[in-house]
Formats: sequence, structure tokens, C-alpha cells
Amino acid sequence: RGIEAQDMSIFNLIVKNKKGLVILVNKWDLVEKDTYSTGKFLDEIKERIAPFTDVPVVFISAQTKQRVYKALGMAIDVYKCRKTKLKTSALNEVLLKAVEAYPPPSVKGKYIKIKYVTQLPSPTPAFALFANLPQYIKEPYKRYIENQIREEFNFTGVPIQVYFRKK
Repeated sequence: RGIEAQDMSIFNLIVKNKKGLVILVNKWDLVEKDTYSTGKFLDEIKERIAPFTDVPVVFISAQTKQRVYKALGMAIDVYKCRKTKLKTSALNEVLLKAVEAYPPPSVKGKYIKIKYVTQLPSPTPAFALFANLPQYIKEPYKRYIENQIREEFNFTGVPIQVYFRKK
């Protein structure tokens, strides 16, 4: 049947409460499979949960116990990612290169300069980027920074908060 309204409300609760997430698709043993069935289901799920594309999906069968242990392992990995603390030097090395490659767009003729980044001491991954004009940084650039952090430091299935502060 796919993802329904109740699934989406649970998903939104998870995101709102900043929890880690692994999506399990049950009764996989009953699905008529061909070469592309996993890909089709995966695309459909990712389409429904957009813009959150970095969520692990595991196809399981509770009855035959197919991939149940893999799902548990994935949940443990997401939990570990949620608790990860990064060094400021490693963050700066990666993100300042990303900012150099794609700087924030200038606003009203003023250039936005991001000086450094640090991880905040919170229970979930949260990062503060210090800039000269943080009020002009828009949502698309914030998502770009979030995606760079996800790519480089493997925060799969974990919500990340990115804050811009005045230097």
C-alpha cells in the first residue's frame, strides 16, 4: 500500500523531535519481485518523504526474519551517528572548502563571509557557522551546508540543525 497519512504524521513527529530514523518496509516476502522492484519502491518512498532523502530504508520480512538483523544494525548505526561529536578543526577543513567552492550569494552588493564553524553541545547534531552577515543567508544555502556535512561525516538518518551566527 505504500506510505500513508499515518506514516507521514509519524515521520513528521520524528523530524520535529529531532530523532534518528530508519524506514522498514515489512512483508517484503509477499511482494512480486523483478529486477527493479526494490528501486521502484525506494524511489516512491523517497518521493513521499522529500526533502529528507538521506534516510536509510530496509526491506524486511518479519515472518521469515529476512534482513531483521540488518535493520537492527542500521538502527544502531543511526543512533551512533546521532551521538557523533566532531572536532572543530575537521569541520572547518571540510566546510570552508565547500564555502570556497560555492560561496553564499551576495545580497544588496554585500558579500557574506563565513569565518568558521563549530558543533554545538546539544544531544543531536547541531552546527553554528559564524558569518559577518548571517541574516542574509537563505534556506537553500543552509540546505547546501547541511548536505555537505551529511556527505563528509556520514549523518545518515539523523536530523541536523544548522545555525548562522554573527561573528
